[in-house]
Amino acid sequence: MPNACMLEVKIMATGKAILNALRQELDLSDYRKKHWEGSLDDYLDIVREHPEITRSAYQRLYDMILSHGTEEVYEQKQKVIRYKFFGEFAEQQSDAIYGLDRPLMELVNCFKSAANGYGTERRVLLLHGPVGSSKSTIARLLKRGLELYSKTDDGMLFSFCWKSAEGQWQKCPMHEEPLNLVPANLRPMLLTRLNEGRQAQSVPVTIRGDLCPFCRQMFNERLAHYDGDWHRMLDEIKVYRLILSEQDRIGIGTFQPKDEKNQDSTELTGDINYRKIAEYGTESDPRAFNFDGELNIANRGLVEFIEVLKLDVAFLYDLLGASQEHKIKPKKFAQTDIDEVILGHTNEPEYRRLQNNEFMEALRDRTVKIDIPYVTRLKDEIKIYEKDFNPERVKGKHVAPHTIEIAAMWAVLTRLIQPKHANLTLLQKLKLYNGKTLPGFTEDNVVELKREAFNEGMHGISPRYIQDKMSNALVAHPTESCVNPFMVIQELEAGLRHHSLITNQEQMQHFRELLSVVKEEYEDIVKNEVQRAIAADEDALMRLCSNYIDNVKAYTQREKVRNRYTGNYEEPDERLMRSVEEKIDIPDGRKDDFRREIMNYIGALAIDGKKFDYKTNERLQKALEMKLFEDQKDTIKLTSLVSSVVDKATQEKIDVVKSRLIRNYGYCDVCSTDVLSFVASIFARGHSKK
Repeated sequence: MPNACMLEVKIMATGKAILNALRQELDLSDYRKKHWEGSLDDYLDIVREHPEITRSAYQRLYDMILSHGTEEVYEQKQKVIRYKFFGEFAEQQSDAIYGLDRPLMELVNCFKSAANGYGTERRVLLLHGPVGSSKSTIARLLKRGLELYSKTDDGMLFSFCWKSAEGQWQKCPMHEEPLNLVPANLRPMLLTRLNEGRQAQSVPVTIRGDLCPFCRQMFNERLAHYDGDWHRMLDEIKVYRLILSEQDRIGIGTFQPKDEKNQDSTELTGDINYRKIAEYGTESDPRAFNFDGELNIANRGLVEFIEVLKLDVAFLYDLLGASQEHKIKPKKFAQTDIDEVILGHTNEPEYRRLQNNEFMEALRDRTVKIDIPYVTRLKDEIKIYEKDFNPERVKGKHVAPHTIEIAAMWAVLTRLIQPKHANLTLLQKLKLYNGKTLPGFTEDNVVELKREAFNEGMHGISPRYIQDKMSNALVAHPTESCVNPFMVIQELEAGLRHHSLITNQEQMQHFRELLSVVKEEYEDIVKNEVQRAIAADEDALMRLCSNYIDNVKAYTQREKVRNRYTGNYEEPDERLMRSVEEKIDIPDGRKDDFRREIMNYIGALAIDGKKFDYKTNERLQKALEMKLFEDQKDTIKLTSLVSSVVDKATQEKIDVVKSRLIRNYGYCDVCSTDVLSFVASIFARGHSKK
C-alpha cells in the first residue's frame, strides 16, 4: 500500500513538473502584444509609424503571400515566379501544392492587380478546375495564411468597440477599421497629417468606407449625448488589435451551398434578432439585428464560396453588389460597406452551366476565372502521393520502388492530350514534360506541345482516385509485407468499372490501354535496374570505361592504340566502341559527334583540375553498364530463376544482385526477389520467342 501511495505522489509530481515546464514556454509579452487595447489617439500613433495597418483586404493578402518570399525559375525558357507561400509554408501546414506554379502565378497576379486598385478588386475570383485539382487546398491555405499573418507585426490590424451604459464593451460586429470613426468633413485634414513627410513610394494611409448600421447608431447616440463634440465622444471608444480567425468567425468566412429549399440569403448578410425587437421596439433598430452573415463576419479578410455556382439566384444578387460595389444590403438597412476578398471555386459542369445561362450574364461579367488543372508533370504528381505514402506514414509495410511512380504515371497519362506530332507517343510526351530530352525534340517543341493542348489537365483521373486505390492495395493484402506496382495496377483497373466520373465505354477503354502502357514501361524500368545491378562490378566497369576512352581518344586524334597484351599499336577498336554506343541508341551517323562530345567533356574537366569519372556522365554510365550486363548475363543464368532448382554458384550470384538492388535502389528482401523473378520470366519469354 505505501508503494502505491508513493507511486501516486510520483505521478502527481511528474504532472506538476510537466505543467511547470509548459508554463516556462508561455510568452506573456507576445499575448499582451496580440491583445493590445488603447484609445484612438494611441492608434493614430501606431498608424503614423506603420501606415500599412490601414491596408485593404487585397493589399494585406498580397503582402502576406510576398512575406514568405519568391524565387524565379525557368520552365521551357519562360520565366515563372514561384511563391514560397504555396511551397514551404504549405508543407508546414501539410497542404503542399505541386506542379501548379503557372496557375498560382496567375492567381497572385490577380491579387497584385487588386491590391493596386486596377479593377480586379471589384471581381469575384473563381478557381475553376476538375475535382481534386487543389482548389479547396488553395483557399484553405490563403485563409490559414491570413490568420497567422494577422498575428505578426507586419500583418497587424485593428478594430474598435463601444462602451455601453452598463460599462460593458460592445465590439463592432463587422470588425471595421477604426479610422471609419472619423467624420467625413474631418477626413481630408486627418489624412493630410498622417501622410505628411512620407515618401511617394510608401503606402499612403486611406479611409475607404463608412460605419456599419450598428456603429452608426452608436456613433449618433453618443454624438447627440455630447452635443456634437466628436472629440469628447471618443472617450467611449476603445481600439483593440484584431486577430483573424475562421473558428471565431473574425475576418475569415466560408459559405457552402445547401439544398435549394433550405437556402436563405440572410446567411450572407445577417438576420433580424426577434428576441430583441421587444427591447428596442422596431425591426429597423440595428441593435435588434445580427450582423453575422458570412459577408459580414469576413469583413477585413477573405470569404470562400464552396461550389459558388450552385448558389441560388438570391445569393448571386448579393454577390454582385459585394464584388462590384463593395457593399452588401442587410435586411431593413441601407447598403453597408465591406472590404474583403471574395474567392469562389467550381468545377467544369457548373461553369458550363453558367456560360449557357443568359440570366447569369451579370455574374459572368464580374468574374475572373483562374484555371486550376491537374498536374501534368510526373515528378510533381509523385510528390503528391509521397506526402501520404512514405515510410513515416505507412507503418509495417514496405512500398516497393516505382509503385508510386507507376500509379502517378498512369494518372498523368489520362490527363494528356494525344500529340499531333506523328512520331511522338503519349508516353514520350509525358517524358518531355518531365524534363527528359528525346532525340529530335527541343524545349521549343515542348512549348509548342503545351500551346497546342491548351486545355490539357482539365480532364482525366483525379489524385483522389489514385490515393484511394493505393490505400486499398495497402490493406487488401494483410499477409504481405510489401506492396508492389502490380497490386496497385490491379486496384486501379478493377476500380474503373465503378468510377462515377467515367461517362462512356470509349473513355474506359482508353484508360485501360494506358494501364498497359505503364505496365510495359515498368518492365523496361526494372529490366534496366536488374541489368545495372548485375553489371555493378566497379572494377569491371572501370576497366571497360578505360578501354573505351582509350579507343575514343585514339579515334578522335587519328592515332593508334597500344595493345596492353602484345604491346603492338593497332587501329582503334570500332567494334568495341559501337557495342557501347549502340546501348544508348547513338546512330552510326552521330558516333563522331558523340565521341568528340566525350573528349571535350574530359578536356573541360582537366582544365578545371578534375579527373574524369564515368559516373559523372549519366549516358555513358548507362551504356557501359548495359554493355557489361550483356557480357555477363550468361554467367548468372537469370532464366534459371523460373526453375525450382538453382545451383549453389548461381544462387550466390543472385544473392549479390539482390543485395545491390536493396542497397542501391531501395528494394526489400521480398520485392527484390519478386523483381528478379519477374525479370527472369521476361528473359525466358524473350528466349522462347527467339
